[in-house]
Amino acid sequence: MQYAPVVVALPIADRRTSYRFYSEGLGLEAVGELADDGVPEPLQYAVNDGLRVMLVPTGGFGWAIGGREVAGRGQSECVVNLPAATPAEVDEIVGRARAAGAEVVVEPGQQPWAYTGTFADPDGHLWTASADAH
Repeated sequence: MQYAPVVVALPIADRRTSYRFYSEGLGLEAVGELADDGVPEPLQYAVNDGLRVMLVPTGGFGWAIGGREVAGRGQSECVVNLPAATPAEVDEIVGRARAAGAEVVVEPGQQPWAYTGTFADPDGHLWTASADAH
């Protein structure tokens, strides 16, 4: 069985802040119709044909996880990777994210496994941009 697209849901504090960051900072295109506040509902982005990111206000996210505690800012259980074709593209992705307000937690640079850079979105979720080391 295959599931497509896979949807990764992340809790957020503010829809408008997240909408601006993901649209302008990462250059992703929101999927769906605009709600009364001018932001799509649900707030989703197609990362590629097989992956969407859905950004859910913390209160609603709590319902989806059965009343379990939503991890606080600075606690990371996963890192979402954005593959890049070249180190220059990694630099561009991280630079755009920084300009949009991301906290860069690992500056772009060559690691043994790839050229990577990692940043935190406005809600503290970690994203890595990486280009294969060849």
